[in-house]
Amino acid sequence: MILEHALLPVLPGREAEFEAAFARARPLIERQPGFLSLRLSRGIESASSYLLLVEWQSVEAHELGFRGSAEYQQWRRLLHPFYEPFPVVEHYASVLEA
Repeated sequence: MILEHALLPVLPGREAEFEAAFARARPLIERQPGFLSLRLSRGIESASSYLLLVEWQSVEAHELGFRGSAEYQQWRRLLHPFYEPFPVVEHYASVLEA
């Protein structure tokens, strides 16, 4: 299992619109092969900053599977207009859990 980490800098004033669009986009990622779970959190100190954590079976399930799918094109249309600048996405492997 790997963890995708994305800090989403949403344009200030568009947070509610982004959250509504994310609710519509969520099923697009949830039905992907290799998807395990996701969590979207909103910043306390920076209310237009969001943290997206997605668990995947592998990096390939995310990078090749989801990003190569028709659903990703819909995801992009729904969510990418809200970001400024574009998010940095990184993958992590678990080292320690408690």
